Amino acid sequence: MCYETVLEHSVTNSFVVTGANKGIGLAIVKGLCKQFNGTVYLTARDVSRGQEAVKELNEQGCQPRFHQLDVSSLDSIQRFKQHLEQEHQGLDVLVNNAGVMYGRSNPTPLVEQVEVTMGINFFGLLNLTKALTPLLRPHARIVNVSSGMGDLSHVTPELRQTFQSKQLTEQELVQMMEQFVSDVKSGVHEEKGWKMETLAYRVSKMGATALSMVLQRQFDATGADVVVNALCPGWVRTDMGGPSAGRSVDKGAETPIYLALLPPNVSSPRGEFLRDKKILSF
Repeated sequence: MCYETVLEHSVTNSFVVTGANKGIGLAIVKGLCKQFNGTVYLTARDVSRGQEAVKELNEQGCQPRFHQLDVSSLDSIQRFKQHLEQEHQGLDVLVNNAGVMYGRSNPTPLVEQVEVTMGINFFGLLNLTKALTPLLRPHARIVNVSSGMGDLSHVTPELRQTFQSKQLTEQELVQMMEQFVSDVKSGVHEEKGWKMETLAYRVSKMGATALSMVLQRQFDATGADVVVNALCPGWVRTDMGGPSAGRSVDKGAETPIYLALLPPNVSSPRGEFLRDKKILSF
């Protein structure tokens, strides 16, 4: 935490932010440290970069804890889960921020772009969330950093209808994403309706937003006050967004922090897609 006024929480509570050694993730950690009197985990795939980020925040009066986490690795996910079980016996907030995007001119073959991007942005998010779900405490919050680039205007009406269906299940969504990867490998993705620039990133974020809504329906069916939301942080000046973006990282972190700190039993937003703290259609 930072040395400022904080919310009333037990010091045993824990928040986790993935992909947090820089950019929006780092800003989310800093913002949560200022408002949360508990343990805020700054996680990153690269240990040295993660530790440097913690040192940077320490110099600003914040005291997050670092733990290595590669969301594309099931072994890494399992090690982190065991750590949380041993140290905290539960989890209060998970912010799925880790993500990757290949630029339009990147020469990496499309198949590789799709495998890597989907592996982190969708399947990594899914695998981590499912692994940590048994640790979620009452009133836990899951925040998925998605993107406006995952809007459904780029897909066929049939795909759009499937994504937006309130009957869409987790299994059906996973099969849909797996089929997309398979179609790219087979070279038939365009005739299947996946024809757009920055293809891998857009589809991964469509999946992340849809998954947020699917997970919320699952939690609602159990009666648990676990709230899942997705958001677009806007065009932010990061390595991914570039220097011309109009928003600072602190501005990009505002909505994720807002969603992470939603009060108990909030009626809305639940299973929504937001930007600037406002609900948008998907």
